[in-house]
This record gives sequence, structure tokens and C-alpha cells, in this order.
Amino acid sequence: MNRNMLTITIVAVGASCLAIGYFLGKRQVLIAKWSETRGTPKGSSVSVRGKNAEIERLADVHEDFKMVLVVRNDLKMGKGKIAAQCSHATLGLYKKIVNRSPKALARWEMCGQVKVVTKTETEEELLFLQSRAKALKIPTHITIDAGRTQIAANSRTVMAILGPVQLVDEVTRGLKLL
Repeated sequence: MNRNMLTITIVAVGASCLAIGYFLGKRQVLIAKWSETRGTPKGSSVSVRGKNAEIERLADVHEDFKMVLVVRNDLKMGKGKIAAQCSHATLGLYKKIVNRSPKALARWEMCGQVKVVTKTETEEELLFLQSRAKALKIPTHITIDAGRTQIAANSRTVMAILGPVQLVDEVTRGLKLL
């Protein structure tokens, strides 16, 4: 009797987990579809059809997406500062594209939210990489530090870039891992 109850409990828990996973997955798809159909909010000049249409199209065509974080090595930030700045850059880019490019974001999430941290030696190189990404219509976000701890205020510290692996690699190829 005890063995039968254990088997029933295991099956029930497994089925519950499967159902929850199914509905969470459906929720992501529904949110993406809802974001596509709701159009531009009043007073907003950005829409999926405008500036971000290309990254949305790429999400339909490419399977593998990743995020690369480019850290300015010349600032000599400590490990904790780098971790905080990378977190700011990741969240900044996420907030920028959550409503503008829901398909791209969903594709990145389905790929396991891959993040790679690289380094650059100058602010000029960071800005050059951003211009290359913009030319390919890949979203970026550069974090600017407030200057309360280790580095000067208004320093550009980290750039986050998200898109199809092939295009992101085209921008960040040659950068060394941090």
C-alpha cells in the first residue's frame, strides 16, 4: 500500500511539473504575441515595426542568440565593480528590448541566456564596437557609472550586445575573454 501511494505521488508531482512547464512556456509565447499585436504605446516613437524590426526578423531566421558584455579594461575596475557593471549592462539591455524586441529576447532566453564577458582597452574601441553593432541593427546598451566608488563619474564601463551568434561574433570577433 505504501509503495502504491509513493508511485502515485511521484506520478502526480511529475505531471504537475510538466503542466507548469507547459503553461510557463505558453505564457512566454502569448506575451511575445501580445507584444507584437499591441502596437506602439501612446506617446512612444518606438515600435517593433520601426527601429527594431530587423532584430525581430533575425529572431525568426536564426536559432542561436547570445549576449556579449564588453568591459573596459583600461579603467582597472575591481572584480566586484566589474560584476556590478556587467549586471547593470545586462539589465539595461534587457529593459531596452523587453517590449521593443520580444521575439529576440524570447529566442535568447530559449538558448539559455548565454552571456560571454570580453574586454577592450579603450573607450574609443567600445564606441567603435557599438557603431558596428548599430550598423548591423543589433541592440546594445552602454552602462555609464555614477562615480561613487572606484572610477570617475560618467565613465562608460560596459557594453552589452545581444543578437544572433553569427552577427554578434562579427562585431566582437578578436576580443579577448576577461
